Amino acid sequence: MTLRHDWSRQEIQDLLDLPLMDLLWQAQAVHRSANPGYHVQLASLLSVKTGGCEEDCAYCPQSMHHPSDVAGRPELAVEPVLERAMQAKAAGAHRFCMGWAWREIRDGAPFEAMLAMVRGVRELGLEACVTAGMLTGGQAARLAEAGLTAYNHNLDTSPEHYDRIISTRTYQERLDTLQRVRSAGIDLCCGGIIGMGETPDDRAGLLQVLACLDPHPESVPINALVPVEGTPLEDRPPVDPLELVRMVATARILMPHSRVRLSAGREQLGREAQILCLLAGADSIFYGDTLLTTANPAVASDRELLRAAGVRVQLEGQPATATPTAPATAIAGR
Repeated sequence: MTLRHDWSRQEIQDLLDLPLMDLLWQAQAVHRSANPGYHVQLASLLSVKTGGCEEDCAYCPQSMHHPSDVAGRPELAVEPVLERAMQAKAAGAHRFCMGWAWREIRDGAPFEAMLAMVRGVRELGLEACVTAGMLTGGQAARLAEAGLTAYNHNLDTSPEHYDRIISTRTYQERLDTLQRVRSAGIDLCCGGIIGMGETPDDRAGLLQVLACLDPHPESVPINALVPVEGTPLEDRPPVDPLELVRMVATARILMPHSRVRLSAGREQLGREAQILCLLAGADSIFYGDTLLTTANPAVASDRELLRAAGVRVQLEGQPATATPTAPATAIAGR
């Protein structure tokens, strides 16, 4: 399959505007061709450092600029994080993601602890992902040496809509961070959020930036806004679930080999809408009771969802296999 990195915004908008059945058909054809033996990766997400972030992202309850700031929780040490990772693995997770509410990675003891966590997660046989804001080339190189699988740094929205959501970091700074991660040989985990007042053209614009990266991001999280009281976007109406399905399907067509992650906002979707997202080409879900600071479907309900959909789950060192049956341990962070 020939990969394209020259998609026009109009081409992407035309895909988003297709009749839903036609869009799903096309996305399924691409997905089955590019990713034979369909299976879903389970990823667990833990907040290591929560709240007090210097950024002013309008959707985030961890920003020190908003009354919703959840600062005050102690930063987790290495051993408790690795204990959570072991619980995640026992519950069936394949990737363990760790988040720090930072504008940029801080050198010294906090960064050394991050490196120890990455090494420890990899020694457990899990993929390790970190999200911690901007980073330098030297920091990226050290994370690569520690074995980091992927670095998450979302673009959030289109370049045109960006300054209505964030003013403390430019779009170009986000792109520069992605380039440093890529130059260090670490996989990119990069996606965005819908439901923040963007236009259809903004959604196409976000997907255009992602699809024109060469190579494509290895992971593309598609999030629906979870409005949180005390943030500037607290009054935004819920996202139409079918709009999320359209974003997933279009991302799958544009980036055939990327792992499309059904991420925040999944708790607001019914079982049928989630299955439509899986049908559209989503091949990863965050697995656990919370996502950093917002709720996520419970482990037991996710197992039932995957059984109902008839999808297989990826395990470390193994091909796609049956849905995990380990005890329903809480595996995500606070």
